Amino acid sequence: MKLSIIGTGYVGLVTGTCFAEMGHDVTCIDIDAAKVERMKKGECPIYEPGLEPLMQSNYKEGRLHFANNYDSVTKAEAIFLAVGTPSSDDGQADLKYVFGACDSIIPYLQDGSIVVVKSTVPVGTGNKVREYIKGKTNKKFYVVNNPEFLKEGSAVDDFMKPERIIIGAQEIEAAQRIDDLYEPFNRQVKRTIHMSNISAEMTKYAANCFLATKISFMNEVARLCDIVGADVEEVRHGISTDSRIGSQFLYPGPGYGGSCFPKDVKALVFTAKEHGARFKIVEAVEEVNKEQKKYLVSKVKKHFKDDLKGKTFVLWGTAFKANTDDIRETPAIDTAIALHQAGAKVRFHDPEAADNFEKLMGQMNIPVDQFENKYDALNGADGLLIITEWKQYRAPDFEEIKSRLKTPIIFDGRNLYNTKKVLEMGFTYYAIGKAIK
Repeated sequence: MKLSIIGTGYVGLVTGTCFAEMGHDVTCIDIDAAKVERMKKGECPIYEPGLEPLMQSNYKEGRLHFANNYDSVTKAEAIFLAVGTPSSDDGQADLKYVFGACDSIIPYLQDGSIVVVKSTVPVGTGNKVREYIKGKTNKKFYVVNNPEFLKEGSAVDDFMKPERIIIGAQEIEAAQRIDDLYEPFNRQVKRTIHMSNISAEMTKYAANCFLATKISFMNEVARLCDIVGADVEEVRHGISTDSRIGSQFLYPGPGYGGSCFPKDVKALVFTAKEHGARFKIVEAVEEVNKEQKKYLVSKVKKHFKDDLKGKTFVLWGTAFKANTDDIRETPAIDTAIALHQAGAKVRFHDPEAADNFEKLMGQMNIPVDQFENKYDALNGADGLLIITEWKQYRAPDFEEIKSRLKTPIIFDGRNLYNTKKVLEMGFTYYAIGKAIK
């Protein structure tokens, strides 16, 4: 099948590359000409494990193309909209890029074209897109909602081995054609689920908000464990063996971030208010997450009796999660700001997101120092804060850490380390909800 993908961010580029890998003829379109040229040279504009070699091989074999024009839309059976939908502080999604993409493809649409909304959009957007395009063309077309369920850091695997494929459509023929597109992923198990456009949009929001709820719930459990003296690692194991609860998204930490959970939580709260209702649980999830992003620094302040002026702290990790260079809504931002406002100096190391974080901090006028070597960053520092769960941080040389720090203190925001081990080595150790004895 010939496909056009509008937008080459995480969703668009992964979607286009993986469809090409399955044998389809795919053109990824982006208005950034420089970015398009980079991709033609085999340079992946984002860090996503496994994506660059897949992109290079499919481009070389002629199944994957890159363009900054819309000519390919004239021959495309399906056109995927994978553009950004940024949200304002109140959660309202800005759909200017979605409708801008519609304006760009409308002159090229053919009778029978399927416009697939891949972006995460507010409930009802698919119907709005249908009416918008209908008002600007006489061509017969279809609108299908096909939300993505990709985790940054494992997006290629998630696409190639999906747990479910949601197809929201008004017309059976359109739904069936998209079902056919995904047929290679259904060889062993039928993973496609058909529903209305609106239900597909709601499914995406409900899934992400439920996962965010699990994270915030465990973070509150961890904070209570800190107060009463329980160990959240033991509690987590105890409840995760219940098949009704499961083990995923039960790890306490410095708060969730990224491009999905913060935006989708706000959007669902906004949607409820827009229709005269309140989503109280999801409102609480957002509030808990805001508090959690300040929790690790509160431990730092408590240890130093609220006197951080002139002290230096090191952040290991600035990406919102491991295996990505994405710093959107990362807890490292709140941490760095809080330390700076308290008069402390901030150093950091991250294997992939360092340049992105340094640039953002510069834009926010927050002075930070980047280090290429994680141990060099520790020299003479007053404490180490673990922000991201990169594998490079999971089994460090503790003797090296101890020799570099001015005072052997670790504030472990990801509960990476064995409490008994680090205490026996002479560290002062703080974690999230772990019993420190």
